Amino acid sequence: MRFFGACLVALALASCSGAGVDGSDTGEGGTANENRAEPQTIEDRFAILALDCVHREYPNKISHVMQGSQDVRTPNELTPAFYGCYDWHSSVHGHWLLSRVLNTNPDSVLAAEIRAALAQSFTPENIAIKLEYYQGEGRASFERPYGIAWFLQLVLELEESDDPQIAEWREALRPLEGAIVDQIRDWLPKLSYPIRLGTHNQTAFAFGLMLDYANGTGNDALAAEITERVLAFHRDDVNCPLAYEPSGEDFLSPCLMEADLMRRVLSQAEFDSWLSEFLPQIPLDGSGDWIEPGIVLDASDGKLVHLDGVNLSRAWALEGIASALPQEDQRKDALLASSQLHREVGIEAVSDEHYSGSHWLASFATYLTTKRGIARAGE
Repeated sequence: MRFFGACLVALALASCSGAGVDGSDTGEGGTANENRAEPQTIEDRFAILALDCVHREYPNKISHVMQGSQDVRTPNELTPAFYGCYDWHSSVHGHWLLSRVLNTNPDSVLAAEIRAALAQSFTPENIAIKLEYYQGEGRASFERPYGIAWFLQLVLELEESDDPQIAEWREALRPLEGAIVDQIRDWLPKLSYPIRLGTHNQTAFAFGLMLDYANGTGNDALAAEITERVLAFHRDDVNCPLAYEPSGEDFLSPCLMEADLMRRVLSQAEFDSWLSEFLPQIPLDGSGDWIEPGIVLDASDGKLVHLDGVNLSRAWALEGIASALPQEDQRKDALLASSQLHREVGIEAVSDEHYSGSHWLASFATYLTTKRGIARAGE
């Protein structure tokens, strides 16, 4: 049962409630708030899921290289800014979600609670501990590329605000930001091939977030280096096997994410031509069912529930691809129709029922509903 997701779709703002949303227990380390205001927007509802996990330490899955017994510590001790939401990258994009809500709706009824949560995390002391951890021996590939790409997206969100408190948080993150950018620039020329998976290691999605960050913060050198790699990897790609997607644990489409990336680095005319060769199967009749949404049979399974995410990420990728085509392009209607189909299925699945999905799906939904990638790339 996904009653929370159904309420999201219907926007029945006054009638939805559930574990962790109405103030009931969310488990060890949860932050359910009995005095929380009734959410007024769909993004408020997504923010509740992030608020209820960004400082929830357990359950926790850490990817942690240990050099000795001194490295046997709790997630909060290892990375005190980002230790909740089950894993480091989900914590990072949970914080991004909250920052995004402040940027897009500063008058949100949850604004005060969001500010308190972010202020707890974004202290210079917390970031200094994380920086030391990140630069430790054997951690050069830590959360690369997915987690560090989301971290840069978080920095971009803070960068774009003129709010004084948010500006302080942005400065607090700057030391870790610098180390991550340096690591990416060291890694890029060593990467011989793109990573075409449908999960965390995929380079197309990460490069999109990194490129948006680089362009948005004026880091021309990083933008140029990413663009060079993207074109070297993908300019000559043709006939992407979309019919083979999704794999059973995907939350990103290799084909659609690549196309969504290439719109960022090609002119409209170049992208129009490239897309014809890369995805010739896009119909011209405006139909939306040429890609079937992924099906999740057990939302409590942390791997199988990835397919709820693939529906959300497909929706924003399809919309992004359409946004880069000429207005008269006959493929636009089919791209947008399929995006809408995936959007409806994906948002319905954003539920507080199982922590396997609730700790991360709201971030994907917020990226979609606030048009983050399109807004950034289209500016």
